[in-house]
Amino acid sequence: MSTINGNVSFWYDEIGLPAPRPALPGDLEVDVAIVGAGYTGLWTAYYLKKADPSLDIAILESHFAGFGASGRNGGWLANSITGGRSGYEKSHGRELTGRFQELLNEAIDEVIAVAAAEGIDADILKGGELLVARNPAQLHRLGALARDEARWPEGDAKLLTAEQTRERINVAGTLGGMHIPHCARIQPAKLVQGLAAAVERLGVRIYEQSPVTEILGAGAGSNAPGAPRPRALAVTGRGQVAATHVLRATEGFTANIKGLHREWLPMNSSMIVTAPLEAGFWAEVGWEGRETLEDLAHTYIYAQRTADDRVAIGGRGVPYRFGSRTDTNGETQPETIVALERILKDMFPAAADAGIERAWAGVLGVPRDWKATVGHDPKTGLGFAGGYVGTGVTATNLAGRTLADLVLGANTERVVMPWVNRTVRRWEVEPLRWIAVQGMYAAYHRADAQEAAGRATTSPVALAADFVSGR
Repeated sequence: MSTINGNVSFWYDEIGLPAPRPALPGDLEVDVAIVGAGYTGLWTAYYLKKADPSLDIAILESHFAGFGASGRNGGWLANSITGGRSGYEKSHGRELTGRFQELLNEAIDEVIAVAAAEGIDADILKGGELLVARNPAQLHRLGALARDEARWPEGDAKLLTAEQTRERINVAGTLGGMHIPHCARIQPAKLVQGLAAAVERLGVRIYEQSPVTEILGAGAGSNAPGAPRPRALAVTGRGQVAATHVLRATEGFTANIKGLHREWLPMNSSMIVTAPLEAGFWAEVGWEGRETLEDLAHTYIYAQRTADDRVAIGGRGVPYRFGSRTDTNGETQPETIVALERILKDMFPAAADAGIERAWAGVLGVPRDWKATVGHDPKTGLGFAGGYVGTGVTATNLAGRTLADLVLGANTERVVMPWVNRTVRRWEVEPLRWIAVQGMYAAYHRADAQEAAGRATTSPVALAADFVSGR
């Protein structure tokens, strides 16, 4: 079987690429301009319009709505706090961090509820998340993870024996596992396209093929020569959009905007998907609960059983392109396809003859401290949300609601969560960040190889990589 590579993602093969929307026709004035029509931008527009239908909102998108990570991801509606809870516990305390976790748990059900209310069929099934340990070192990390999770009952994680884990999904070499009930499988392109249609029904305008090249805060310049500029600006090659608020929701493509090249590192992640698998495969593997699946390797994989009985599996591949370059059509490297197929068939020997139909890749935004942020400055009118490091499908919903609260000046519990208005240092200049990222993932691959060979505890090579990465 010949593998189709690129063309955005497999998820769009199922529903077709969307019909193009019009580009920005020229200069425009609105109440709120949102840069980026992925999950973050669309959720923000949705909740702003729901709260205040009179707002005039425009979304500017460089390609088409859902072109980026929102239409290419692994389809995990998970409850992860990007970067973990321990750092927030130190800075904001146990109680607030625990409530942050509960808000992310609740955000999963919020997405499910909005999808139902808006008639969005995104193949959503809430079966939880299953983590699997497949060698002694991974089992050792699983034990440490379980002890940490015991301190955070808000996560509702449950440690499983090897037998209990295999009863859920029969992964070869399983030594133990953990089940987290707060996760749902989705078809990501269906969700983002349905959400785009929903915000348009509310009166939000989406302008496609209108890349924003620069964002300026109110007072940073002028709208006309010699005149003070009272509004923020989103600058495109097709015109300028002046707004009371300009909100950046560009995630892995943030480096393409002037002055933001070192803000978030665009990390690549790749996926493959099999052809539909026969009943005999599922009889051996199980996976009846449709849990999302992850292992505990340092270069971990993530997987789901799709609605039409395929296995979709992803991993890092080539993690970073020099100079923060981003792709256009989602094509991944042939060696990444081979590596992911090898992992798939190692985990599931019954898939030895399975054909790989599709492969694709996308970029996600990585802040220097690996923690997501929601920010807004009422003085400049500028706001942003992102840096989800691959855990954004749920977090974008909470971020969108939080950003809407900040814009509207709403005094909610969301606006005091620990990810709001944080200061994060920028990434190093090239070639330092390219060298660091390549070295970091080379170290993780080496550590995984050592542990697969029988090392009983986490490789010190991985611990050194964690330190260098800033995690």
